[in-house]
Amino acid sequence: MSQKLFVLAGEVSGDMHAAGVIAQLLKARPDISVFGIGGEKLRALGADLLYDASQTSIMGFVDVLKHTGFLRRVIRDLKEAVRREKPVAAFLVDYPGMNLLMARFFHDLGIPVIYYISPQVWAWKEGRVKAMRRDVDRLLVIFNFEVEFFRRHGINAEFVGHPVIEQLEELSLPSRDSFEKKHNLATDVRLIGLLPGSRPQEIDHILPEMLKAARLLSKEYRVVFLFGRAPHLLDSCYHVLSQYRDLSIITCSAYEVMQFSDLALVTSGTATLESLCFGVPMIVIYKTGMLNYLISRLIVKLTNISLANIVAKGLGSSERAVPELIQHEANGLEIYRQARMILDDAALAYAMRLELLAARDTLASTSPSIKISGILQEYL
Repeated sequence: MSQKLFVLAGEVSGDMHAAGVIAQLLKARPDISVFGIGGEKLRALGADLLYDASQTSIMGFVDVLKHTGFLRRVIRDLKEAVRREKPVAAFLVDYPGMNLLMARFFHDLGIPVIYYISPQVWAWKEGRVKAMRRDVDRLLVIFNFEVEFFRRHGINAEFVGHPVIEQLEELSLPSRDSFEKKHNLATDVRLIGLLPGSRPQEIDHILPEMLKAARLLSKEYRVVFLFGRAPHLLDSCYHVLSQYRDLSIITCSAYEVMQFSDLALVTSGTATLESLCFGVPMIVIYKTGMLNYLISRLIVKLTNISLANIVAKGLGSSERAVPELIQHEANGLEIYRQARMILDDAALAYAMRLELLAARDTLASTSPSIKISGILQEYL
């Protein structure tokens, strides 16, 4: 009978990061079977998924409360599956709300817990550190500053590098020249990227404001907008685009947006870190429901919210490598004003590129998926 590994990657990004590791693991140990929660990438590797990450990717305090009954059912079903399947180890990826609950369950059963992509307890809910020290056997972190933070709390975290770096190295993107020819773009046109997020809630709040700014910019510059659509979302999520048919918009992959944009408007999240890796000047935007915003103001203790600024300027620094427009500032007029400052100042844009690319170097590590696969094999 093959050994079984439990994997919990409750969001689309977590599915991607987990799949990179599991692909390497299965090369070395094809006898291992995987079950738990993930998305299409883990499913393609043969994982037996009890729930899909698209079902469990719930964002914001209010929405989590609305889905409490569903999430409790998910946890109950996962625990039943664990008791039935008896995995030899648990590989938990990001998604702290559910993963920390499951970590306690595994700890009580004596099943080793390997946690990859730590909860951002340095930003909020620092009290979770005590539970992590008790329930997590190996903590694998993706930011080098996290090592010292956890060491101060008695946890020997291991820096494995950020998976984004590894994924970007595997990309095969066209040259700017071929991209321009494919889309019949003039060489003097300005390309502005729109990355409104990968969750419906984000798109509802942020995409309309991006498009308002886009319309203002189109009146002042010869510009084409590169729109990064999340492939897993329905057309209905982007219904607001029908009101902006006067704009020149090219739909392409998020990575093409980052590669070719002179400036990107980016929803706060993993996309800001990916944009940092491309060195693209950006404006980070975040807007949510008012109750979610007020709650987050009370509990999040960082000056900067975007991963791009946290990595580029240091944890808790008041300085910013790129502008952040949050909640009431995340409106079309203010986005337009900030964009003009960058588009009209080539020296500013160039300095921003250099600073972001320098920050990328702090994320690098040699083949984190292979490294983490090796760590998992120690427990199998």
